[in-house]
Amino acid sequence: MRMWPVIAGMTAAWIASGSLALASQDVSANLKQRMQALMDAVTYGKPAVWDDALDAKVVITDENGEVADKAASVKQVVPLPKGISGTIIITDWHATVENDVAFSTFVDDEHENFHGQHLHALYRATATWIKRAAGWKLLAMQVMALQQDPPAITLPAKMTDDYVGRYSAGPDYVYTIAKAGGKLMGAANTAKPTELKAELADVLFRPGQPRTRDIFQRDAAGHVIGFLSRREERDVVFTRLK
Repeated sequence: MRMWPVIAGMTAAWIASGSLALASQDVSANLKQRMQALMDAVTYGKPAVWDDALDAKVVITDENGEVADKAASVKQVVPLPKGISGTIIITDWHATVENDVAFSTFVDDEHENFHGQHLHALYRATATWIKRAAGWKLLAMQVMALQQDPPAITLPAKMTDDYVGRYSAGPDYVYTIAKAGGKLMGAANTAKPTELKAELADVLFRPGQPRTRDIFQRDAAGHVIGFLSRREERDVVFTRLK
């Protein structure tokens, strides 16, 4: 008989734990639905939806690094210009609920029709929600653009031959470009070669590394003399070795 209080206590704890897990799942599902409503409001220009969801102390940092309070964030929600339409779908949703605070991370999958042309963009966002007397409110959000590889083009063989060679960014760092099976392959020092593709003439990129471009430089006679390895706005200069 002495075991019954222990078993009952364990059962009560298990039920309580299960109830909390279900409650967290319910909160997560609700917040995902509300975030989708915010994205829909951007598409259809409904600022009232944002005004209702945002906390008075909200801080939102967009993909350009601009920081906005509630008033500025609501003001930005306006109908799309004529000739532009699209959808934003919430994907890859994950949420953690701790008492009156919830953290979520997700991807905004945006498809836009720009005057008859289709554009596709992905954004990773992290959002913090807080439970107020009036319900859950968005307290903070930060958005970053997820970069994707650009479309690759095929350059004339003669032009790709121009890139083959050894380039130095310093006495201890040499980058070698070679051809293998008709493909350009690049490797730093003794690293394993990886494929290079062309975005434009004299502009190469490495698949899976869309933040970086190799911009080749030529002399007055058209000979390749080096390239700039550009990551966003910063360049590492590579000089062609003789």
